[in-house]
Amino acid sequence: MNELIKKALKNTAKKFAELDDISIYNERKVIESFKTHAVALRYFNGTSGYGNDDVGRENLGKVVATIFGTESAIVSPLITSGTHAISLALFGVLRPNDVVLSVTGQPYDTLQDVIYKENIGSLKDFNVQFDTVDLKPDGFDFQSIEQYLRKNNVKMVYVQRSRGYAWRSALSIAQIQQLCDFVRKISPKTLIFCDNCYGEFVEKQEPTDVGVDICAGSFIKNIGGGLAPTGGYVAGRSDLIDLVAGRLTAPSIGSEVGAYAPGYRLFYQGIFTAPHTVNQALKTSTLFAYALADKGFDVSPRVGDHLGDIVCAIRLNDPDKMIKFCQAVQSVSPVDGFVQPEPWTQPGYADKVIMAAGCFVQGASIELSCDGPIREPYTVYLQGGLTLEHGILALEKVLESL
Repeated sequence: MNELIKKALKNTAKKFAELDDISIYNERKVIESFKTHAVALRYFNGTSGYGNDDVGRENLGKVVATIFGTESAIVSPLITSGTHAISLALFGVLRPNDVVLSVTGQPYDTLQDVIYKENIGSLKDFNVQFDTVDLKPDGFDFQSIEQYLRKNNVKMVYVQRSRGYAWRSALSIAQIQQLCDFVRKISPKTLIFCDNCYGEFVEKQEPTDVGVDICAGSFIKNIGGGLAPTGGYVAGRSDLIDLVAGRLTAPSIGSEVGAYAPGYRLFYQGIFTAPHTVNQALKTSTLFAYALADKGFDVSPRVGDHLGDIVCAIRLNDPDKMIKFCQAVQSVSPVDGFVQPEPWTQPGYADKVIMAAGCFVQGASIELSCDGPIREPYTVYLQGGLTLEHGILALEKVLESL
């Protein structure tokens, strides 16, 4: 093993122990939810047609709602991505002339068209006003948020927990709680929504435990544990989830229908493994951060910083190094390890993007993967890792390539 990796493993042992404690806490929470809702083999069966009385689907929503401490949740294989889940939540809850304030700046790249692009059925086409307040280096800009809330009738405050393609730390649950308390004092009727992608099971609490009304995410990220083949979730207040269900299907039928012939075993099993899988991803991220910081690269988060998501961002300041980094990760992937990724124009992104993702589930970013837009300062975003061992092999290859 590379000597730098040996050093990194030794010096991250304390952090790894903290991550193990979080993982055990969250696994207990999952098990208790499974027991509460009497998960049994019959819930794994698939259905056809309308999917009336699909007890597997219904119970899966109850399990997730309990884990998130919410009244209700939708879990559906028909939700294709995190962007889709977030879009469902927004279009389900918002109405023409509503005002939304994002307190974490511009949302992730793939949501730009959902919000702003004209004549495609965007929020703008429905005359929803979406404004932003940027984060400050130390967190929320509470002064600007207060000014906006007092001047406008704000239907929703929008929070993106993870960093997306921005050079910032992911939000902690403590920061989200502080925001919720702040918003409630100024504008009690304003809804608080959280894009929870990459954040599930990273801490002992979820955003909905500390005041968020509704949150959404993808099952091919953290919560699917690397096993769920597709899908997404929206969890929150029951009245809001009913509205989202009407958007997912139709207002007249909501969550009463929705068949999935292959069955739900991998979704249940994925949730069961998710706390451990997230633990492995966080350890991989921590290891990369230590080793690459030691080599002189800027990394976020640094070892010892709070972890709010599973992502490690590395500034490479060179497009060739960025490409080599991604190619190195791809070269040790269990699937398509013989492929060399190249930058390409991907739907939903303004710049060319390079992605390394040799995954068992296509695009599953809880599996070891990395990506980034080809733009200065050429930052690559590493996420996932089903096993720490795989992360170590990838790090060896990356250090070689750089």
